[in-house]
Parts: sequence; structure tokens; C-alpha cells
Amino acid sequence: MIEEFTITVFSENSIGILNRITINFTKRKLNIDSLTVSESAIKGVYKFTIVVKCALATVENLVKQLDKQIDILRTFFLREHEVLHQEMAMYKIETSTFLESNQVEAIIRKHNARILEVTKEYTAIEKTGHKHETQELFEELKPFGVLQFVRSGRVAITRLKKELLSEYLDKLEKREMSEEI
Repeated sequence: MIEEFTITVFSENSIGILNRITINFTKRKLNIDSLTVSESAIKGVYKFTIVVKCALATVENLVKQLDKQIDILRTFFLREHEVLHQEMAMYKIETSTFLESNQVEAIIRKHNARILEVTKEYTAIEKTGHKHETQELFEELKPFGVLQFVRSGRVAITRLKKELLSEYLDKLEKREMSEEI
């Protein structure tokens, strides 16, 4: 059965790490639906948030392979119900269109979006939400002439009490301390 999984890869910041990660997806003929990379809460550790649709066995094998790579500290995968996630989208429309009709403002309010910037030429709008929510706003703004539309990748946190990597590092540290004794 095909499911959507959020894969989290924690790694050091080394040259070529993104290529080494994505090659594992290519080998399995997996398409990456979303990819977001940023520094994690732990200094010097980077977090890759990757969304894929595949079978459970496929994601389990993928995570095992990723964990074997030198610069990867740890890899986890979570199902849809185990993460809280959002995406951010930005829309640019002509300011004249925005000023000529109250409809655009009503659409922005209806979708809980916000105006980022207004110039003579354009108005920039921002919406945070799930992919279908940002797409829905795009579809409603389209008749008014969207000049640009861009959506970020997924940003996610677990529904678990502790962050996965912190918990893993705590266990490692306790194991090392017990081995020294």
C-alpha cells in the first residue's frame, strides 16, 4: 500500500551530502515530493525534511541505507498522523487589481493569508498551511492575474514529546557512559 511519509535526515554539513542522499531515492525510482533543508536546533547539525509516497517496506529500506552513510547522523521516517507540518506560499498580483476589487481582499481574509508588501506595481501575499490550502488560494486568485506563485517545501515537527535526534543522542551518550564503567 502506498502511503505518504516524512523522512527526516540529520547530518553534518558536508559537501555533496544532498547528492548522496538523493541518489538513494533515484536508485529506488522514488520521486521526492518535497525537500526542505535547514540547520537544526543542534549547532552544526542539518535537518533534511523529505516527503515521499511509497510502500512501508520501501521507506524502511531507504532509511536503513541512508543511516549507513558516513556524514548522516540519523534518519527517521514518520507517517502523516505522526507529524505536524506546514508549507508557506507567496503570491504576487498587480496592485491595481487588488485596489479595483474588494473580492481579492475578501479572498485573502477568507484564507487567513496576509499582505506582505504593497507597491505601485504589485501586492505580495503570504499563506501558511497545507499544500491543498495554498493551492486553493492560488486557484481563487488566478482569475485576478497572479504574476508569480511559489510554494516552499514541507516544514515539520513530530507529535512526539521529544525531538527524535535529541532522544537518540541521549541514548547514545548513556550507552557510552555505561560502557566506560
